[in-house]
Amino acid sequence: MIEELTDADIAEVRQSATTFGDVEEATRPLSRFLDFIHAIRWLEPDLTDSERKALDHLLDGVLGDPVKIAAGQVPVGGPAGTRQSAERLLAKARQLAEERRFQHWEVAFPGVWEDWESSRPRGGFDAVIGNPPRDRIKLQEVEWFAARAPEVAKQQRAADRKTMVAALRRKGGDLAADYERAAWMAEAAARVARSSGAFPLLSGGDANLYGLFVERALRLVKPEGIVGLLVPSGIAADKSAAAFFRSVATTGRLAALFDFENRRTRLDLDPFFPDVDSRFMFSALIVGGEARRFDAASCAFFAQSAEEAEAAALTLTPQDFAAVNPNTGTAPVFRSRRDAEITLGVYARVPVLVDHRTTPPARVWPVRYATMFHMTNDSDKFRTEAELVAAGAYRVAPNRWKKGKAEWVPLMVGRSIHIYDHRAAAVAENPQNIHNPFSSEPTTEAQHQDPAYCPRPQFWVETSEIPWPAGLGWALAFRDIARPTDVRTVIAAAVPFAAFGNKLPLLLPDLPLEPKQKGAAHERWRAECDAVLAAYRRGAPLLLANLNALPLDYIARQKVQGTTLNLYIVEQLPILPLDAFARPIGATTAEAVVRDHVLRLSYTAHDLRAFAEDLGHHGPPFPWDAEERLHLRARLDALFFLLYGLDRDAAAHILDTFPIVREEEEKRFGRFRSRDLVLGYMAAFAAGDAESRIAA
Repeated sequence: MIEELTDADIAEVRQSATTFGDVEEATRPLSRFLDFIHAIRWLEPDLTDSERKALDHLLDGVLGDPVKIAAGQVPVGGPAGTRQSAERLLAKARQLAEERRFQHWEVAFPGVWEDWESSRPRGGFDAVIGNPPRDRIKLQEVEWFAARAPEVAKQQRAADRKTMVAALRRKGGDLAADYERAAWMAEAAARVARSSGAFPLLSGGDANLYGLFVERALRLVKPEGIVGLLVPSGIAADKSAAAFFRSVATTGRLAALFDFENRRTRLDLDPFFPDVDSRFMFSALIVGGEARRFDAASCAFFAQSAEEAEAAALTLTPQDFAAVNPNTGTAPVFRSRRDAEITLGVYARVPVLVDHRTTPPARVWPVRYATMFHMTNDSDKFRTEAELVAAGAYRVAPNRWKKGKAEWVPLMVGRSIHIYDHRAAAVAENPQNIHNPFSSEPTTEAQHQDPAYCPRPQFWVETSEIPWPAGLGWALAFRDIARPTDVRTVIAAAVPFAAFGNKLPLLLPDLPLEPKQKGAAHERWRAECDAVLAAYRRGAPLLLANLNALPLDYIARQKVQGTTLNLYIVEQLPILPLDAFARPIGATTAEAVVRDHVLRLSYTAHDLRAFAEDLGHHGPPFPWDAEERLHLRARLDALFFLLYGLDRDAAAHILDTFPIVREEEEKRFGRFRSRDLVLGYMAAFAAGDAESRIAA
C-alpha cells in the first residue's frame, strides 16, 4: 500500500507515484460522483423545479447509473426533458467542481481508513501538520473593489458604497458579472460550511478559512494521533473560536500553544511573514486526537523565535484555563510563571463581572452591554457637517446642530475617549487612505483646559435615532479596540448623551422592560427603574475606576490576543463588588476616595454636568491639571492593588510590565514616576493615611 512506503530512496518514490496514479484511476468514478453531490450542496438554493426533478430521477437511477453519469456517461433513461435538465445540472456541477477543486479525503487516501460502511470511517492520519490560509469567507468589498474600481472602495460610508454597487449591478458588464460570481461563491461557501455538519464549532458568524482547516484536521487525524497547525492567535482567544478551544483546552487534548509576534524587533530580524502586518499574531497549535490526553499544555506567548518560545514556556492545566476564563475556556496570555501566579490568585479572590456558569448568570454589577450604531450597517443614519449645512441645519452648541425640532449630536467612536477623558481626540480626514480615511487628531493640553471645547466628530446623528435610558444624562463607555502591546488595554470614560459607534460600546443600567398594562404594574415598573438608576449612579463611578485600574488592565492583557476587547472578555474580567469598597482608609472609605477621584478626573467639561450632579457636585468643571491627574490616578491604582489583595512585590512586578508608560515617564521625568507614586500611596493607604500627598 502507498501509505506504507517510506519514500526512502528513488525506487520507492517512483513506486509511490505509480501506485498513487493507480489509486486515482480506480477511485475516479467515486470521486466524480462525490464532486457532483458536493456541488449540489452549493447549487441547491438556486435549482429550478425542473432541475430538482432531474436530480431526484438521477439519484434514483431512473436516468442510469448515477456514479457513471457523474463520471461522464450520458443519461439514457427517463423523459427527454428530464434528461436535458439533468445534463444542464451536471454541466453546472462539473464547472463548479473544476473551479473549487473539491477534496474527498477518504477516497484520495483509501488505505488510511477502514469500516467504510459507517457514516464516519475509522482510522485517519497519524499526524496532520500545516499552515492554513487566513482569509475570511465573506466577500470583503473594500479589498475586492480596491484593485478593480477604487472609486467604490474609497466611499466613506458603507451605504454610499452599496448604492454604487447596486448601480454597477444594474448596468451590467464584466465587472458586475465578476462581482456577482465572487459574492455568490462567498455566500455559498459560508452556507455549505455551516450546514454540512463538518465544521460545527468554527463555521459560525464571519467564519475564517483557517478555522475550517482546524476542524478538518482534527477529523482527519487518528483518535490517538496529533495535529500541529500554524494559525492566527485568535484560535485561542476569540469568542468565535471559544467553543472549539474550550473543547480541547479544558479536556486535556491541548498539547502546546506557542504564540508568536510577526515582528521580531527584539532580535533585530525581519518579520516571519514580511508581507503581513507586523502586529499580526500567530500560534503553533498542537492538539491530540479525540482519544489522546495530556496532563498539561506547554504554552508561551509573544515569542519572536522558537528559541524564545522554548525558553519562556510554562505549563497550564485544564483547570487553569477554566479558572481564568470560566465562561469560554479560552487561553490566558501569561508571559511568565509569575504572571500566572498573580492572575490565578486574583481569580481565586474576586468574581468575574458576569458568570454564565449559573442560571441566571451571576452579575457583580447590574449593567448591560450595548453597542448603539454599527459603523457599516447603520451608516445611512450618519450625516457630515457639510450635509447638515446643505440641509439647512444650524449649530446651537459646540456639540449640537438643530433644524426646527430635529437635533443632531456627535457620533462618538473609539478614538473619541481615553482614560477618564471623553474629549481625547477629534477626527482628521485622509481621503487617500482607502482602509482608514479618518485618523485621530489628539486634543491638546490647551484644548483640554477649555471646559467648553468639544472635539470635531466625523459624523452627526439625529437624536430621535438614539436609544437612550430615560432619566440618565451620561453613561460608561470603553474602547473596543485594545491591543495588549499598547500603552493600555482597557480604556474607559464617563460620556455625555451622544451617539456611539460599535467600536465604543456602553455599559448601561439594566432597566426592566416596560409592562403593557397600566396602573399598579406600571407604577411598580417605574419604581424598579428608579431603583436601578439610583444603583447605577452610585455604582457606575466605582466600575469606571475598576476598569481603568492598572491591576485590572494587567489581567486584561492576559486575555487579549487580538485587537478587540470583546464582550466575552469584559464579562470574564475580575471585577470588585460593591462591598469591597467599604474598606476603611483612615477616617474615610475606599468608596468615598474612588467617587471623589473619578469625579475630579472625569468632570473637566460642561457637557458632563449631569455626571457631576449625580455624584453630588454642583459647581464648575475641575481644571485640567496634568500633575494633579497623575497623583489622582496613582492614588486610584494604589487603592485597587490593595482591594485586589496584591502586595507591594506584586504591584511592583505589574508596574514593570507597562514598558511604554515607563519609557514615556523616563523621558519626561527622568524616572518611572508613576511607579514611585503608586507604591508610595499603597504604603500610605495601608497605614490608614488617605490625606498625605506623596512627594515623588
